[in-house]
Amino acid sequence: MQNARAPCIGESPLFSIIIPLEYHRGQWELSWLGWTSQTADRSLYEIILVVPPDFAAREELKVLACDQARLEFTASDHDIGLCAFGAAKARGSYLFFTESHCWPEPEVIELCIRAIDAHPDWAAFSCRSVPICHNRLSEAEATMYQADIEFGMKQHPWRKVLDQCFVTRRDVYWECGGLREELGHFAEWVLAAAYHARGHAIGYLEEARFHHYYIGEIGELKTFTLDFVEGEIRYLSEARREPGSELLEVPVEWVEWAGFDVSLARAASNALLHYCFAGRGWRPPGEKLRAFWHWGALALCGDLPARFAARLAVLQSHFGLRALTMIGSSEAIARWMRRYIASLIHLQRLECIRSIRGHAGPAVKFLGDRVLGQVGFHALESSAGHTFRWSEPQAAVRIQGGAGRNTVRIRSPALRAPLREIGVHFYLDGVHVDASAIAIGPDSYTMDLDLPPSGIAILAWSCPELRGIGDSRRLGLSVASIEVSQDAGASISA
Repeated sequence: MQNARAPCIGESPLFSIIIPLEYHRGQWELSWLGWTSQTADRSLYEIILVVPPDFAAREELKVLACDQARLEFTASDHDIGLCAFGAAKARGSYLFFTESHCWPEPEVIELCIRAIDAHPDWAAFSCRSVPICHNRLSEAEATMYQADIEFGMKQHPWRKVLDQCFVTRRDVYWECGGLREELGHFAEWVLAAAYHARGHAIGYLEEARFHHYYIGEIGELKTFTLDFVEGEIRYLSEARREPGSELLEVPVEWVEWAGFDVSLARAASNALLHYCFAGRGWRPPGEKLRAFWHWGALALCGDLPARFAARLAVLQSHFGLRALTMIGSSEAIARWMRRYIASLIHLQRLECIRSIRGHAGPAVKFLGDRVLGQVGFHALESSAGHTFRWSEPQAAVRIQGGAGRNTVRIRSPALRAPLREIGVHFYLDGVHVDASAIAIGPDSYTMDLDLPPSGIAILAWSCPELRGIGDSRRLGLSVASIEVSQDAGASISA
């Protein structure tokens, strides 16, 4: 089989092995030896060592690599950027991405060739990662990540790109957009989703084994999770509509951040204030105080309490994990490792969203393209054939239309009562909307409203509270969408 696939002189090799030399963890020589000890014919593959600017052993590397590898130097200092740069320089029909703290067993190339022959339907495949541990923290780290890898490779429908050992047809890699350096390690998920959305199968070659060195340092864990989260939030902020984007799950922090919009929280608080002072919707004093406290805290503090609580959770789990590495059992260390990573990701998401979006919530557009932000909404749900979100008794949305008179239509399935009987009151930029400007249909509220020259305004409402059976949430209106148009026939284009 090797002779049949051996290229003629001057032809491109079958594989381009791309090894980024960042994050080598002192293991790059073992990685190099693993690749130069392959049992497959050497003409079948080229080795591309992609060197970052701060790589300390450049002269040693040049001597060791000699004529057995190509050295590519780049200004990038991230593994994903180095891999992307190496892919652009590769000549092979297949790209083989790996990491410099991983080393292959001798028959990996041979096994990959057999897999290509045996699985013509595979556009790509990942190999098996075998953990190498040297302290108790690295053992817990490996346990956590190996479980995630096993789930991705064997159960998850598409999350099968493992950059420790990923082989792909070069043409499919470029068709799917390649690895994007600015997304960090989240780029692996984006690439995997693109393969799946375009109908390209990614297999799992379990018999091809790579040894992966786990460093077992809390600081490195923090750096890696931040890198992933920064890429995730950056990708969400781009609001891309490309094959695979619909597969990437939106984290709860991205959804909930909209509820920290201070100006919208003030509008909801103002709606509650006007509603109560007008004598509408009397409620017990304690309940009323809880509502004022809820909206007042959001209006004054925004996301500060949530970030403070998240930081406390990180500190607690960090010190707990450090203590357990000295006196705890392996099971306790593994448990607190997961707790630390989960709390760290939660905090980093909150911080990254804030840095990208500022003080206003992201334009998540869950209620339509003309809604730029919203507070006071529960999660998406379905009932009686409708897909919608319950608002709280008070809620506010930032809408975008044209300057002057606009028609705003809130589609609201009548799940709690006929809409005319609910008793909802609307406020535009703090001013009560007169009942004469509201047409109430069987499943919608339609309002004729004058928007300011910017075309952007805040629409808030307040209504009696609904408590569902066995449901602790405070419910207001069921909202399927909010549409804005300057005439009754056509919505404003986004």
